[in-house]
Amino acid sequence: MTRPPLPPFTRETAVQKVRLAEDAWNTRDPEKVAGAYTADSRWRNRAEFVTGRAEIVAFLTRKWARELEYRLIKELWAADGDHLAVRFAYEWHDEAGNWFRSYGNENWAFDENGLMRRRHASINDLPLAEGDRLFRWPQGRRPDDHPGLTDLGL
Repeated sequence: MTRPPLPPFTRETAVQKVRLAEDAWNTRDPEKVAGAYTADSRWRNRAEFVTGRAEIVAFLTRKWARELEYRLIKELWAADGDHLAVRFAYEWHDEAGNWFRSYGNENWAFDENGLMRRRHASINDLPLAEGDRLFRWPQGRRPDDHPGLTDLGL
């Protein structure tokens, strides 16, 4: 199985790979997201360590049960061969209706088939007034005409 675009990445194919990842995560479908990772993929997400697709699915299921109305924007930071550095922000609220914007950076490494074999994420949460939200598109894929992080000044 391959997941184009494949490494080594050009700037253009790296941007495409990042948008495909953003689109998948915005589905909030753990199985769909997990399919983009190798069977033995290893993650560090905040202080949690995850290995393999089954653990990825379990992690994402817990995440999206807690982070409600999740909307994500990713942006390429750097590309080198089979490695990408990405920055991102996402907005969500908890069960009590408290909104947050979570900011982070990810380092990704891919195998020759375009599957992600490593994902290291550092994330910080900022409490957010509902009126300060910027990610207001309907749940799902971010519309092509919606500004990205740089355009939003994030």
